[in-house]
Amino acid sequence: MGGYGSGRSYSGRDTTSSYRQIDVRRWHRSGLLESGHFFSSQWSHGGAVVASISARTETGCVMLSYNHCKNGGVWQSEEYPVWLEWTRCNYGGRRPWFLCPARGCGRRVAILYGGSIFACRQCYGLAYDSQREPPHDRALRRAQAIQVKLGGLPGMANAFPPKPKGMHWLTYQRLRAESEQAADRFLPPRILRMLQG
Repeated sequence: MGGYGSGRSYSGRDTTSSYRQIDVRRWHRSGLLESGHFFSSQWSHGGAVVASISARTETGCVMLSYNHCKNGGVWQSEEYPVWLEWTRCNYGGRRPWFLCPARGCGRRVAILYGGSIFACRQCYGLAYDSQREPPHDRALRRAQAIQVKLGGLPGMANAFPPKPKGMHWLTYQRLRAESEQAADRFLPPRILRMLQG
């Protein structure tokens, strides 16, 4: 480990995308959380593997094993358990959670972020990338996401898509209003009208 994801960003708090992540939901979907499984994950950058981690599933936990190096120092080996907790889903089945292994934490989370140990976002003080966006960029991303969700093309110059078959009119009207409000925050209404013709 070490290198990528171990430094500070230029504008304050690090973001979740600058750290390596392990996601208990992905491991569960792949059937890796059954006791007795041994598996590994790798991270690459520019086509080259830059880090890897091995995991062994035991009853109630996942044993993580990896090497890390902090700020060009000596490589250290780590091996420790990350406990699992399961909750029932509303429509049947169970959902797994990691219990954050950082001292004094124990939060129930889906994703852990790698530094010297894998810990939750709060323990590392990480922000989401969207929290660092200027409000007008966030508004544009939201408006475009709605258009794509409805089967349209992203971009404010594209016509708003028609109601998809099977969607309730009330849902469509709510999404359209939400998209228009987001677009208004991104562009003044006069310019938006000119773009949409």
